[in-house]
Amino acid sequence: MLENNFLLDDGIAELREEVKRFVNSVDPELLRKMDRDEIDYPFEFVREAGKKGLLGLRFPEEYGGRGLTWLAESVAVEEVGVVGNGLACSYSMVSIVGEAIYRFGQEWQKEEFLKPIIKGKKISAEGLTEPRGGSDFFGTTTRAEKKGNKWILNGVKRFIAGGKVADFYLIYARTDPNAPGHKALTAFLVERDMGVEIEDLHNLMGFRGMGTARIAFNNLEVPDEYRIGEVNGARKIFNRMMIPERLTSAAGAVGLARAAIEVAMRYSAKRKAFGRMIREFQGVSFRVAESVAKLDAARALVYTAARAVDEYDAGKSQMDPRRLVSEAKYLATEFGWEIVNHAMQILGGIGYTQVYPVERMLRDMRLAPIWTGSNEIMKLLIQHEAYKMLNLPSSDRDYEKDAMDWYKEFEKVYE
Repeated sequence: MLENNFLLDDGIAELREEVKRFVNSVDPELLRKMDRDEIDYPFEFVREAGKKGLLGLRFPEEYGGRGLTWLAESVAVEEVGVVGNGLACSYSMVSIVGEAIYRFGQEWQKEEFLKPIIKGKKISAEGLTEPRGGSDFFGTTTRAEKKGNKWILNGVKRFIAGGKVADFYLIYARTDPNAPGHKALTAFLVERDMGVEIEDLHNLMGFRGMGTARIAFNNLEVPDEYRIGEVNGARKIFNRMMIPERLTSAAGAVGLARAAIEVAMRYSAKRKAFGRMIREFQGVSFRVAESVAKLDAARALVYTAARAVDEYDAGKSQMDPRRLVSEAKYLATEFGWEIVNHAMQILGGIGYTQVYPVERMLRDMRLAPIWTGSNEIMKLLIQHEAYKMLNLPSSDRDYEKDAMDWYKEFEKVYE
């Protein structure tokens, strides 16, 4: 209802309708089973998406994708997001892990790992967060030591979505104990049957039914051919992966927020109090107005960031899209959290029950400002990239000369 296609061409608008039809076919009981932690992972959802050619939309057709744009993928993730962060994550993981394999992997790795996840025949997961923390990624303590043509992994990763069931993991490990973090990490593909130790992580506030786990490596042997990219060169891979990580987080949050406020709007158009529909009260109508405006603003920024990545990848723009991607993740998840809270407030007491899905949406959305880089990290990145822009050549007006006493340089003291 509250989506818009104003920034899209006809092909992407048609893709939205295709994804909508797929999402509408999802059995509500799947969502209930996931929220009750009765299933380990939404395997059937992923398999069906793969059969319909809806996974890995950006990747070339030779690997099973459709060769579409980041913008197209963002629209698709938004539509999947309406059913919650869990399914949106399982859908997006193909794009996230697939990005590392496609951009930096060997051809045999693309055949063995990329193609099957795009077809929905294998499940992937990524190992970033450790018990010591997640935002300090380059402080990773998981180690890999080279012995002959193998690497010996030791360490622990935590909060791994799909960790319990994944067929393989993208793992970052420290391979140079003496170098600074950004020059010391290497990426590996680790198959579960290589000896990954897995421990369930239940009792999550939300985001349930996703097989979120703690995984450990105790002298686990990984052949060197399973390495992705250069030794100690994982910084480049990580930075690239943050594009799908954060864009999909942002797009999914837009979808979930949209679903929540639509539920609340329909309720407010039926529920009466003091002899009037509650949508007629300013306290309700203003919450709706704020939510719709923030939803549109967040979506526009997500689409803009996606277009920026498309232009950058096509060589049509020299501007690093990292700032816009970080802004999209920050704003969409912050606004998403506000919008779901507005939705619950509009529903009142009944919204705090499981009669409506908003309480589950709220629990799901609370994760969004935390994962894929907390929003505090997003702010650090945004200001850092913005300051870098100040040093670039510009045709902008010299605003300082618009001041009445602009020429009084002696008053401009900086130390």
